[in-house]
Amino acid sequence: MKKALKIILLILAGLLALITFLPLVIPVPPLENVHPARELADPDSQFVEINGLEVHYKIAGQGQPVMILLHGFGASTFSWNKVMPGLAQYGTVIAYDRPAFGLTERPMPGEWQGESPYSLSSQVSLLMGLMDQLGIEKAILIGHSAGGAVALQTALDNPARVQALVLVDAAVYGGGNRSGLLGFLFNTPQLQRLGPWFVRAIASSGEDTIRQAWHDPSRITTDVIAGYRKPLQVENWDRALWEFTLASKPGDMPSRLNEIQMPTLVLTGDDDRIVPTAQGLRLGKEIPGATLQVIPNCGHIPHEETPQLFMLALKQFFNWP
Repeated sequence: MKKALKIILLILAGLLALITFLPLVIPVPPLENVHPARELADPDSQFVEINGLEVHYKIAGQGQPVMILLHGFGASTFSWNKVMPGLAQYGTVIAYDRPAFGLTERPMPGEWQGESPYSLSSQVSLLMGLMDQLGIEKAILIGHSAGGAVALQTALDNPARVQALVLVDAAVYGGGNRSGLLGFLFNTPQLQRLGPWFVRAIASSGEDTIRQAWHDPSRITTDVIAGYRKPLQVENWDRALWEFTLASKPGDMPSRLNEIQMPTLVLTGDDDRIVPTAQGLRLGKEIPGATLQVIPNCGHIPHEETPQLFMLALKQFFNWP
């Protein structure tokens, strides 16, 4: 009996040593076919330095109002290309790539001091810096999914700078909670080293996520897939996405929704399987005076899947001709 127990303990000790040390020595292959962000820029791409980061953005239209578009997780300025021309008929439209996405600079650990540039509060600060740099005193914020959370937090922290809110399938409730064992594991040296390797799975599973985001996946074109895959050609995209994941923490937005006073339009697809439609309905009820619009036969990305209905909703809300 003692001999069997000793063998079991030796096996367990060996497994523990394997789990502890193997992730620290296993080789992580470098990314292939990656390039500096500027090499992938489009003819209408522009770059500006904000808070030490080179931010990629696009601009269309002129005059007032100014509309700033904030894309969701895994997306970029590309996500807005079907509605930017239409929005530009009514004012100035600016779409930019949030940190960890698109062609905006991806700083690595050790290249910043203080709070991570990928955190929610840093993203709010970046948006304020972008507005200051471009001379924008007040803007309509149009935020999709996780970009909707940034737009909402910005409105809570800087209400005088936000003219109105358009929250599109916004990811406001839940997410980012890594307490207890999960929080401990995320901060171990082993997972810190292998984390960027794990997120590379997006390169192979990303198309499945895109299909899940559409009500009718048969309408997804090769151009859509190419648009989403382009940022995966930027150097350090995997490590930046891992840092973004580490910096994501639960906020207090749901408990502060009663503070929102500016005009707010809440849009949700009736078949959103990424941020469930029920959350959009809840958000529309919990923001005082908000207008709620449910877009039929639409998934998580109305501005891509149903751009005409998206534009119609905004025209009705803002009373545009």
